[in-house]
Amino acid sequence: MELIIHITGKVNYQITLDPSVWIFDDRKVDLDTYFQENKDKKDELEEYTKSISKHWDREIMEGAVFPPTLKSERKYEKQRMMEGTFGIPFEPFILNAEPQEGAKTLLIEHSEGATELPLNEALKLILGFSKNGKQLTDGGPVHVYYGDGTNQQSPLKGIKQFIIK
Repeated sequence: MELIIHITGKVNYQITLDPSVWIFDDRKVDLDTYFQENKDKKDELEEYTKSISKHWDREIMEGAVFPPTLKSERKYEKQRMMEGTFGIPFEPFILNAEPQEGAKTLLIEHSEGATELPLNEALKLILGFSKNGKQLTDGGPVHVYYGDGTNQQSPLKGIKQFIIK
């Protein structure tokens, strides 16, 4: 099993993906809950403003409240990483590769053949890289999930490379 995957084809920069380091990436998502959550895109500035307003109101009413301890939060986060099932959005990797003019599709070469998707759908893919805190060895190093979760029970496995055409 090859542990790295390449993004090649009609791109300005060929990218090499190493899923073994994604556990430390802040963009990772919890695959146990990702497809069940409401996927509405929210205005980030509006959400930020609302959260700051809420925090400010609470401080005025109750006074400043400090977090319990950072030690317990670190312990919980470490446990979550050791036992979690995670994926990472594919969009940033495609955008970093900078598809060239005329690039319209993504070809995913995997153990059972190849799957071709329009590039706008490929931007929504999620790459699963960990199951129950362990690297994917069966059909790994990544599993490919469609953004809408339609293949959640049977993701594309044994990914060899991504080719932008």
